[in-house]
Amino acid sequence: MACSWGPGKPATTFVMLDSSGEVLDVLYTGSLTVRSQNVNDQQRKKNDQQRVLKFMTDHQPHVVVLGAVNLSCTRLKDDIYEIIFKMVEENPRDVGHEMDGLSVVYGDESLPRLYENSRISSDQLPGQSGIVKRAVALGRHLQNPLAMVATLCGPGREILSWKLSSLENFLTPDEKYGMIEQVMVDVTNQVGLDINLAASHEWLFSPLQFVSGLGPRKAASLQRSLVRAGAIFTRKDFVTAHGLGKKVFVNAVGFLRVRRSGLAASSSQFIDLLDDTRIHPESYGLAQEVAKEVYNQDVPDDANDDEDVLEMAIEHVRDRPNLMKSFVPKQYAKDMKKENKTETFIDIKMELIQGFQDWRKQYEEPSQDEEFYMISGETEDTLAEGRILQATVRRVQAQRAICVLESGLTGMISKEDYSDDWRDVQELTDRLHEGDILTCKIKSIQKNRYQVFLVCRESEMRSNRYQNVRNFDSYYHEDRSSLQSEQEKARKEKELAKKHFKPRMIVHPRFQNITADEAMEFLSDKDPGESVIRPSSRGPSYLTLTLKVYDGVYAHKDIVEGGKEHKDITSLLRIGKTLKIGEDTFEDLDEVMDRYVDPLVAHLKTMLSYRKFKRGSKVEVDELLRMEKLEYPMRIVYCFGISHEHPGTFILTYIRSSNPHHEYVGLYPKGFKFRKRMFEDIDRLVAYFQRHIDDPQHESAPSIRSVAAMVPMRSPATGGSSAASVGSGWGGSTNSSEGGWRGQSFDRDRSSTPGSRTGRSDYRNGGSRDGHPSGLPRPYGGRGRGRGSYNSGRGNNTSNDRQDSGYGTSSWDSGAKDGEDGWSNFPGAKVQNSPGREAFPGGWGASGGGGGGGGGGGGGGGSGGGSSWGGVSGNDGGGNDSGGWGNGSGGGGGGSGGNWGVGGSANDAGTDIGNSGWGPSPKRSSAQPQAATGWSGGSGGGSGGGGGGW
Repeated sequence: MACSWGPGKPATTFVMLDSSGEVLDVLYTGSLTVRSQNVNDQQRKKNDQQRVLKFMTDHQPHVVVLGAVNLSCTRLKDDIYEIIFKMVEENPRDVGHEMDGLSVVYGDESLPRLYENSRISSDQLPGQSGIVKRAVALGRHLQNPLAMVATLCGPGREILSWKLSSLENFLTPDEKYGMIEQVMVDVTNQVGLDINLAASHEWLFSPLQFVSGLGPRKAASLQRSLVRAGAIFTRKDFVTAHGLGKKVFVNAVGFLRVRRSGLAASSSQFIDLLDDTRIHPESYGLAQEVAKEVYNQDVPDDANDDEDVLEMAIEHVRDRPNLMKSFVPKQYAKDMKKENKTETFIDIKMELIQGFQDWRKQYEEPSQDEEFYMISGETEDTLAEGRILQATVRRVQAQRAICVLESGLTGMISKEDYSDDWRDVQELTDRLHEGDILTCKIKSIQKNRYQVFLVCRESEMRSNRYQNVRNFDSYYHEDRSSLQSEQEKARKEKELAKKHFKPRMIVHPRFQNITADEAMEFLSDKDPGESVIRPSSRGPSYLTLTLKVYDGVYAHKDIVEGGKEHKDITSLLRIGKTLKIGEDTFEDLDEVMDRYVDPLVAHLKTMLSYRKFKRGSKVEVDELLRMEKLEYPMRIVYCFGISHEHPGTFILTYIRSSNPHHEYVGLYPKGFKFRKRMFEDIDRLVAYFQRHIDDPQHESAPSIRSVAAMVPMRSPATGGSSAASVGSGWGGSTNSSEGGWRGQSFDRDRSSTPGSRTGRSDYRNGGSRDGHPSGLPRPYGGRGRGRGSYNSGRGNNTSNDRQDSGYGTSSWDSGAKDGEDGWSNFPGAKVQNSPGREAFPGGWGASGGGGGGGGGGGGGGGSGGGSSWGGVSGNDGGGNDSGGWGNGSGGGGGGSGGNWGVGGSANDAGTDIGNSGWGPSPKRSSAQPQAATGWSGGSGGGSGGGGGGW
């Protein structure tokens, strides 16, 4: 049974064919594929299902072939299976054994559509509609693909419209038909043609023209003669009864089968069994000798005469093919002294075992890939990863857009794949609307769901990352040829640079007259932090500082020379009277090294030796951090790494839940710049980061050509710059002064430049502002009522201004120093501690100030007690105190703020501004000291109120 999908006009059509490909019945179902939930539509669909059920019950098909033309066919296939299951359940007695294991297979409709519109279809199926012709061709193509293809090789040559290869356009129509004809001749003569069956079903005569010795004209004449006769009973009749010439007969007869089929099946007339083999009539005598030899071995005493024995021998051997397996053609030919007939004896043996055995590959149901390409109408060339195509937006959601391709496939575009500045896009609905047409590139194909994932970022559209290399010749190496051309180009550039290179008359231990490439080669085996000053390619008024940041990562800084006489060539070649890096001026190279390079290198080495620094590319560091997160799932893990995209900067990578987040840290002579703040050491930077992890970020990634560096002030005793210029040395810039670092990285495995390069921070998915980095909810909606820090406290603070935290050692995920504790006991949100550290026994290691507080108790006496989780220490002698996240104690004149629990109160009416970090603010009081109750209660200090802890 063949089924061709129809949209309604025409309707989906079922055609029942017999074993010879003749039409038995036709059924039209206009509502079978309806998807409407309307009651009337559903009733019509149910009626069509019942009609199909009866149609299949009446005819008992062995297989159902469904033309695969679009995605609707996948639902139609499910509907047909549903009908089959219903038929088996409701009427098991009506289901014959022929329908056991009945399957629905997809068929390619490209050739049936050609047949539908061909002239020969009207001759073979007069009066039938186009969709019926298509369905008939679909079924016949499954039954006998050779005959169906040959049908389109008639005078109209419709077969030329059948697309066989993406390269066929390079052939002329005659060249293409010549190749088709060659294949058809080979296959037709290999398979043979059943003459009697074709005489009863004329469409099976189509391969006759490809039989050796015939051709279109002789085949047409022979076909007319055979149809008039109705049947043929011996091969000799081709000459005697059907006018075939002797030479043509000799060429063609070995491929024409004469057997009991068609009208001859009901005849009692004798048919020679050898006429249904590939054995040529000229070799019938040899075949009879072989059959007799085998027969005599099996039946040694046969009293029949020789002629009867020959007939019986052939029939005996054909019915018992195992007898022929013991026959050795080579030995027999040698014994009979007919060595020149050895190949003939081999063929005779094969044909007597099974005449006209079909050596073609057995039919297999289409694979998932084949089904996908049939349904989509695409090919591996037109729809592959890396292909650029157009998609129409059908529906837009916040995080993705659903599109439709020209083939009807569904295309998916995520927010991340829509634009390079996707982080600036809150929702895709702000950018896309239904009906928009997008030019996209195929990122991946999900064939089992008929979905295509698209990307339309400008960077990806320009790249060839998803390039399809399926049809590339195995000896074509574009990468190799392009690499050779790039190497040749680089070599020429080096030669050109050497020609334009002007050596300078400068004497200094750090100066060398070398090019940029030579400088990097010179530093390649040196330690990170080593540098060399060299002439600049910008001219004699510039020098360049080349610094090795890391293995394979180098940065270049312009030094502008001043005070030169441009008319004096000697003056130009000497070093300038002043040297300028950004806005900072230096007197000589020694001062550049002392005030700029040495502090910069010191901070660089500090970072490289920091306990949280990890080696490797951005991708490798991300993977290491993911492994660490798996080991400690409740911790917020983080680390620092080298930025290969922006040499001279570092990447701070951290994982809150599952995805790595990245922020950039600039390297400066005065310290590290993070979120537009300068930090003298890494611990202060980490402490600030831990406390402000949820702050929204609007910084872009550092520019490779950054601007002026921050240089430490020179002391008045030695002269020099009187003030520091605040700018960006290795990373982002804060002014527009001239000069900047130019980075160069040789890490081939580094990740692509992060999205923040376009002006956005890599900080994303920060979670709710009301949430704590650990995942716990923040009290008061996450808005701290004091200025508690993650750091350990500092004692003896007599200042009355509000200090920002960040000057103690972080205990958040890096561990703490000097006996200060981390978050190791934080219930439900354990954050990583540094190796080898112990938590303070009995609490979180708060350091009490002045009169001395316990691990979780309040400080008393002359100075306030510090908070436990890194709060600023209590004030000495009436100063203000701000609590941290642990328990706070009041100072001599001010009460400390509590934290997450209940704050303590002061015994003095002094200016109490000691608010808690995230807990309630403490109360002023001139009464006796009170101990506020927290989760575990705190004791009163000597002169301040004890704050409750957890």
